[in-house]
Amino acid sequence: MAAQSDGGKAGGFAQLYDVDAEEPLDSAAIHICQCCRTSACYWGCRSACLGSLLGGGQPIGGVGIRETHCPPREQLWLDCLWIILALLVFFWDVGTDLCLAVDYYQRQDYLWFGLTLFFVLVPSVLVQILSFRWFVQDYTGGGLGEVEGLTKRGAVALGCLYPGRDRLQLATIWLWQATIHILQLGQVWRYIRTLYLGIMSRRQKEHQRRWYWAMMFEYADVNMLRLLETFLESAPQLVLQLCIMIQENRAETLQCISSLGSLLSLAWVLASYHKLLRDSRDDQRSMSYRGALLHLFWRLFTISSRVLSLALFASLFHIYFGIFVVVHWCAMAFWVVHGGTDFCMSKWEEVLFNMVVGIVYIFCWFNVKEGRTRYRMVAYYTVVLAENTILTGLWYAYRDPVLTDSYAVPALCGVYLTFAGGVLVMLLYYGFLHPAINHLQPSPASSCCAQLLWGLPLPPSAPPTAPPTPAHMTKSQTEEDVAETCLPVFQVRSVPPTSKPEGPLIKIDMPRKRYPAWDAHYVDRRLRRTINILQYITPAAVGIRYRDGPLLYELLQYESSL
Repeated sequence: MAAQSDGGKAGGFAQLYDVDAEEPLDSAAIHICQCCRTSACYWGCRSACLGSLLGGGQPIGGVGIRETHCPPREQLWLDCLWIILALLVFFWDVGTDLCLAVDYYQRQDYLWFGLTLFFVLVPSVLVQILSFRWFVQDYTGGGLGEVEGLTKRGAVALGCLYPGRDRLQLATIWLWQATIHILQLGQVWRYIRTLYLGIMSRRQKEHQRRWYWAMMFEYADVNMLRLLETFLESAPQLVLQLCIMIQENRAETLQCISSLGSLLSLAWVLASYHKLLRDSRDDQRSMSYRGALLHLFWRLFTISSRVLSLALFASLFHIYFGIFVVVHWCAMAFWVVHGGTDFCMSKWEEVLFNMVVGIVYIFCWFNVKEGRTRYRMVAYYTVVLAENTILTGLWYAYRDPVLTDSYAVPALCGVYLTFAGGVLVMLLYYGFLHPAINHLQPSPASSCCAQLLWGLPLPPSAPPTAPPTPAHMTKSQTEEDVAETCLPVFQVRSVPPTSKPEGPLIKIDMPRKRYPAWDAHYVDRRLRRTINILQYITPAAVGIRYRDGPLLYELLQYESSL
């Protein structure tokens, strides 16, 4: 899942082919171009391949282009460690909250006990319901379950192909899934399964593609679920515990440990989510682990400042705090909707997603729109700094000096110092370790690929069926050589295989969503089921091809679309 974004080689177990493999994946596989050997030519080769012919070698990865070099196996332990640490943070967060609820009950603080338990159970139940619903969608209704024999109809239809998969196995699988979700352990199981699938995707040379897709889908699911749970459970829990400590004018050890776990969970989930979002897209550089750590500290500092100011204000103004949260959420949701996001498959899902992002914006910045974010980030952090100043100023003006003099000044310093530290770490991240930083000079191939990838029109002089010829092309490279080497943008009739048979190609009749949106085959469960089924029943790699918006004249040659 990891790839070097700061001048090194790609790494991690979510890779396209194994280190020891003698041959790369077939030309139908996603990410690999048969000409320039880069992932930039996602829809095929065109003018980008001409640049690779000039240098006689593989192009150098430019801005926004992920290299497809073979990763070192040593990066596998980093990916495993990242997932194991995510599991430990999850147990730390939820476990300390439950222990704190028990402590409140034993001390007969029933109000704090009820609120603490409410913010643990309600978000967890909602997330488990969503997780189990995804399982049902993936393994029923013509999905992968029928191929693997996980449904009754699938077991009967494929009983001769897969002996031993009877009703007992079917009942066992469904009982296991129901049990772990009732016990509120759906995310734990998904983390463990992601770890297993990731290791198998690196060690199994046979059907490696199948393990890769299963791992990426599972990891995407658990990150989406964790993102939803943290901002429904950890964020309000953190504000609640800080408010209790301020009101009671004392801080218990268990309260501090619980608050630290909630804060770390928020920062970790945001860093992990953005890292996975980049790792899942072949048109973007992956985030390195150094960049993920800086991202983690950026979120730690900025969320600390925000939560501390909210807790100080809420300790005195309970009703006005609720009014402030609602007004801020409405304003942020309207801002996100006005920006025109493109995350989901339908408009109603998009509206619901924007409402959830409005909750995230109460606590921290969350990028949901493609393009330069500096102006939006400056506007957001300016508003947050002004709000923090007003909230802490009102608390300082109306506080009880006798009870709060001991920590009033340190609290104010904590609000502003953590905010300044978060902004400083953010600048370091975007200046040195952001994946979009171009550490190498882009080659002509990467420039052309980037233009094609981001939907820029081709030069007017280029005819639809022939790529433009650069002026500095050598004399030995004729137009006939280029035409024989480059593939068309849409390969309608498959070329006879040279070394390996090409697998099925899924053609999606829609333009590819731009970063930071998830690709359609990660959001739409039907596409995911199709990919899983094809990966299961065919030995060759399954390819995915999105429609390129500017090349509409190719649309008539589309044979099959999903």
